[in-house]
Amino acid sequence: QVQLVESGGGLVQAGGSLRLSCAASGSIASINAMGWYRQAPGKERALVAHITSRGTTTYDDSVKGRFIISRDNAKNTAFLQMNSLKPEDTAVYYCNAFAYPIYYWGQGTQVTVSS
Repeated sequence: QVQLVESGGGLVQAGGSLRLSCAASGSIASINAMGWYRQAPGKERALVAHITSRGTTTYDDSVKGRFIISRDNAKNTAFLQMNSLKPEDTAVYYCNAFAYPIYYWGQGTQVTVSS
């Protein structure tokens, strides 16, 4: 079992920055990839960024050049640095960890970007 706890969400003005953290506990040695997803009201949950155990990253086109995903394996924590935030980035952000064959989810953290 893996437990994930997100933090760092909040309210920010357009153009501002936030840094999300995802602390993993439990069977952390089994974790392979980690990612951040988001779900806006009335929309499906969608991938924002993904990082493998080797540090390979992928991003949704809508956040490329603005968001940076990273992980500190020693602290069992993943991060999402969000810069140049836009109102359309408003959503609940969820941390995800893949420990074969299960995907684990955090409880989510709200990010609201005002115009």
